[in-house]
Amino acid sequence: MLKFYDPRLCLPSSEELPDSDETPVDNELQDLMPGLLKAILAQIWADRQDWFFGVDMGIYYDPEEPAIVPDGFLSLGVERIVDEELRLSYVLWEEQNIVPVLVLEVVSRKYRGEYSSKKAFYAEMGVKYYAVYSTRRRRKPPLEIYRLQDGVYMLQRDNPLWMPEIGLGLGRDRGTYLGITREWLYWYSEAGDRYPTPEERAAQAEQRLQDAAAELAAERQRTQRLLEQLRQRGIDPTELLEGLE
Repeated sequence: MLKFYDPRLCLPSSEELPDSDETPVDNELQDLMPGLLKAILAQIWADRQDWFFGVDMGIYYDPEEPAIVPDGFLSLGVERIVDEELRLSYVLWEEQNIVPVLVLEVVSRKYRGEYSSKKAFYAEMGVKYYAVYSTRRRRKPPLEIYRLQDGVYMLQRDNPLWMPEIGLGLGRDRGTYLGITREWLYWYSEAGDRYPTPEERAAQAEQRLQDAAAELAAERQRTQRLLEQLRQRGIDPTELLEGLE
């Protein structure tokens, strides 16, 4: 039986490739910023299984080249969970050559090519949106989002920026996450409404329970006052109810 050559069978698998560049992050924000976006995404896309958000994970694009490791990235049209061991790395030839639609880089202490080599590389790879958040910027907005147009990244001015290819907006706002109050990155609806964090959603649910309990207590008080008024007028509430049956 004639067998055809499949070059993909000769490529290394994710198990055979290094799953870390062993380079420590410069700052907690490089982990927390994309981590928050991933946590929110897990809530708003809880029923979807066609996306993956990587945090500080290597992207392998060429078996002869080392992985590039953005602080965060989003891919659409891939399996969210490949198996119980989850992904070790994001290997393009194992992901049907689906390139991330969004890459996020967080600058903390020093620049690492976010505005030069990395930017050029992501454009060449075909990443549609490239976002850079820098805590060092003072005269310009800390968040810059570029959209790939004709092979060139064009800076977008909106905050939040609606990204129709993703179906979400990305922007910045002050809030509290893990007990830390500062400016964070959030997902937004097309109407410009910010999606809540897991903590905010839990607080909202708790508030709804408290409001419902307070309303129930108030309703009981109103019922007791009504019953008392009936008794003061010589009306037995029990007999009144029996007469209505």
